[in-house]
Amino acid sequence: MHPLLEMLKGSDRRSIGKSNEVVAMVLNEPELFDDLFSGLVSDDPVIRMRCADAAEKVTTVHPEYLVPHKESLLKFFANVAQAEVRWHVAPMLARLPLSEPEQAEVIDVLTGYMNDRSSIVKTTAMQALYDLAERYEPLRPIALFHLKELVAIGTPAMKARGKKLLIKLNRLIG
Repeated sequence: MHPLLEMLKGSDRRSIGKSNEVVAMVLNEPELFDDLFSGLVSDDPVIRMRCADAAEKVTTVHPEYLVPHKESLLKFFANVAQAEVRWHVAPMLARLPLSEPEQAEVIDVLTGYMNDRSSIVKTTAMQALYDLAERYEPLRPIALFHLKELVAIGTPAMKARGKKLLIKLNRLIG
C-alpha cells in the first residue's frame, strides 16, 4: 500500500483522520494525486472515504487533476454505494469538463443521489447541480426543477441550502 494511503488508515468513518495532511502533501507534490485517487477503490471503507475527502479538497484548488480520472468518475465512482464517498464524488463530478452527453450522464447521477438515504449526499448533489448549471446554461432549467423539488421535500437544512441556491440560480436565469 502506498505510504500516502497508509496515512489515511483508521477505524472511525466519522473522522477524516490525516486527510488534511494528505491534501497538503498532494498540493505540494501533484504527482501524488493518482496515488490518492487509487485509494477510492480500496477494500477499506475508511480509506475510501478519506481518499474521497482529500481528493475533493485537492480538486477545489486543482480541478484539472480530475481530467485523467474522468472516465472512472463517470462510470464507476458515480455509482459507488458508500454514502461517505458519494458526498465527495458529487462535487468532483461537477468540476469535470463535460461534453453534452456527459452533462446528461452527470445530471442523471446527481438526480439519483437526490434519492439517497443520506441527507448529506442529497445536499452535495443539490450543490453540484447548481455548480453545473452555473457552468452550463442549458442545464439551468433542469437544475431549477430538481432544486425546487428538494426544497419542497428536504430536511430543514436542505431546504435552507436549497433556497439560497434557488435565489442564485434564478439570478443566473434572469
